[in-house]
Amino acid sequence: MTTVAFPAALLERLRRARRVAALTGAGVSAESGVPTFRDVHSGLWARYRPEDLASPEAFARDPALVWNWYAWRRQNVAAAAPNPAHFALAALATLIPEFTLITQNVDGLHRRAGSQALIELHGSIQRTVCSGRQRHEVEQWTEDGSEPPRCPVCSALLRPDVVWFGESLPHDTIDAAFRAAEECEVFLCIGTSTLVYPAAELPFFAHRHGACVVEVNPHNTPLSSVADFRLSGPAGEVLPTLQRSLEAGVPC
Repeated sequence: MTTVAFPAALLERLRRARRVAALTGAGVSAESGVPTFRDVHSGLWARYRPEDLASPEAFARDPALVWNWYAWRRQNVAAAAPNPAHFALAALATLIPEFTLITQNVDGLHRRAGSQALIELHGSIQRTVCSGRQRHEVEQWTEDGSEPPRCPVCSALLRPDVVWFGESLPHDTIDAAFRAAEECEVFLCIGTSTLVYPAAELPFFAHRHGACVVEVNPHNTPLSSVADFRLSGPAGEVLPTLQRSLEAGVPC
C-alpha cells in the first residue's frame, strides 16, 4: 500500500477552506475495474475505434451498432462498484461548507457512492435521452425489438446521455465547472491526465484565480509542475487517508 505523508500546510488549507472543488478522471474509475475509454474495446468491439462508435456521424450511420455498444458498456459499469476514492470524496463533501465535485467520467459511480453536488462534464452512461432537439430524458420505453428504441414523447431514436466526439459540452455544465474552479480556495485534481480539454483547463484556471491546487495521481502530468501539492499514489489509497486526517484533526 502506498504511504502518503501530507504536508501540514495542505491539511491546514483544507481545514480552513470554505469552498473546495475537485476534478476526477479515468484513473479513479479504473480503480473500480472500469476500463478507460481507449481501453474499453474487447471481443466483438476490438475492431472499432472509439471515434467510430461515439459520434453523431456513427449514430446516423448505424444507430443500432452504437446503441448496442453502449448497452455493453452499461453492463460493464453495472458490474463495477464504487471504490474507496469515490466514498472518500463523498465523505470529504461533508467536511467542507461548499464542495463541488466535477467528473469527466460517465459511469455514475460518484452518484452511487453518495456524492451530491456533482457536475458530470461528459454526461452519464446511465441516463438515456432522445436524439431529437428537445433531448427528453427517458427512463422507460416500449420494448418492441427496435434498436435503438423510440422516444415515447417525440418518437426520435434514443441515445445515451453522453457527450460524443464533435459535440460541445452543455453550456450550463461547463459554466458551472469553471465557476466552481474560479471561486474555490482549494482545487483537487484526481486521476486525470489533464490532457482532455476543456476539463484539463480547470485546475490551471483555478490556480490563476488563487486556489491552492493539489494533484492526486501516481503519474506525472502537465499539471505536476504547477500544482502546489502533489500526492503521488492511487486515489483509492490517498483520498481515504486524507479524509481520515481531516476528520481526526491529526497534524502531520
